[in-house]
Amino acid sequence: MPELPEVETTKNGLLPLIKEQVVIKAVRHRDNLRWEIPAHLATTLANQTVNDINRRGKYLLIEFSVGTLIIHLGMSGSIKVVDSSEPLLKHDHFELHLNNGTSMRLNDPRRFGAVLFSSDGSHSLLDTLGVEPLTNDFDDTYLYSFSRNKQQNIKAFMMDSKVVVGVGNIYACESLFQAGIDPERKAGSVSKKRYQLLTKQIKTILTQAIKAGGTTLQDFSQVDGQPGYFTQTLNVYGREGETCTNCTGKIVRIIQNQRSTFYCKQCQT
Repeated sequence: MPELPEVETTKNGLLPLIKEQVVIKAVRHRDNLRWEIPAHLATTLANQTVNDINRRGKYLLIEFSVGTLIIHLGMSGSIKVVDSSEPLLKHDHFELHLNNGTSMRLNDPRRFGAVLFSSDGSHSLLDTLGVEPLTNDFDDTYLYSFSRNKQQNIKAFMMDSKVVVGVGNIYACESLFQAGIDPERKAGSVSKKRYQLLTKQIKTILTQAIKAGGTTLQDFSQVDGQPGYFTQTLNVYGREGETCTNCTGKIVRIIQNQRSTFYCKQCQT
C-alpha cells in the first residue's frame, strides 16, 4: 500500500507537471472505486486551474478555486502524467485532460483508492486525522503523552491515523527496529526516553524514504514511472529468515492486527 513517503513523492512529482495547468475535461472511466467518483467533476472542474497540490496523511489534495479534489491511492494505485494522445492502460480509472496536451491518470488495479471532492477543503476522512509526523507538532512528548494506559501493541498504536498520520506498516517496522523496540510491547509500557528515540527514527526514516522516492514492493511507481528506491535500504521489512543487519540473529515475521510484522528478537526488546 502506498504510504506517506509514496504519496509525498507523487505530490512532488505532480507539482511541476500540473500546477497552474487548466483542466480541459475530467473523465470517469468507471463510476466508482472504493466509493463513487462524483459525476459532477466533469462540469465542476472544466476550465478550472490547478492552484496547488498538498498532502494530508495519505491523501493527495489538488486545489482549485472551486474546491479540492481528494485522491487516495488505495492498495495499489499510482498516478502518472502522460501525453493525452497515449492510449489508456488497463485500470486507468480517472483522468484530468490538461490544456498543455497532457493527462493526469489514476491507475488502480485493486480499486481500493478514492476520488472525492470537497467544495471547502474539509471532509470527514480528513477531519479525524492526527498530526503530521514531519511537523513540529510531532515532538518528543507527543507519542508518550498519547500512549499512557494504552494496552494495544506499540506497532498498532503508532499506525493509528487518529494519533499520527502516514506511519504505515513498512515504516512502522523499520522505525521500531531502529529504536530497538519489540513491536509486541504494550504502547503504555514504553518509557518516555524510548518514545523520544522512536519519534526521531520515524522522522528520519520517513525523510529518507521521501528522498529515495518511496518504497516499491509490488505496484507503486513514481509519476515518471520509476520505482521507489527505499526498498534497497530496508533492514527488516520483507526479510524474514535473513540475518539481521545489526547482529547475528534472524529476522522473524509475525501477524499483528492482520498485518505482517518483521523484527529482530535479539535487537528489539
